[in-house]
Amino acid sequence: MLTSIIAAAESHSEEAAINPYIIGAVALAILLSLLFVLLAFGKGREHT
Repeated sequence: MLTSIIAAAESHSEEAAINPYIIGAVALAILLSLLFVLLAFGKGREHT
């Protein structure tokens, strides 16, 4: 039984459900947008 579970897991691990490049692009877009928001809120403040 354990060997059939391992064999089934190995056969499904070959193909990814979502392309890793898409995940990376979405993560980069989220981080850049958060950086833009952070910089936009800091524009009107004086530095003390």
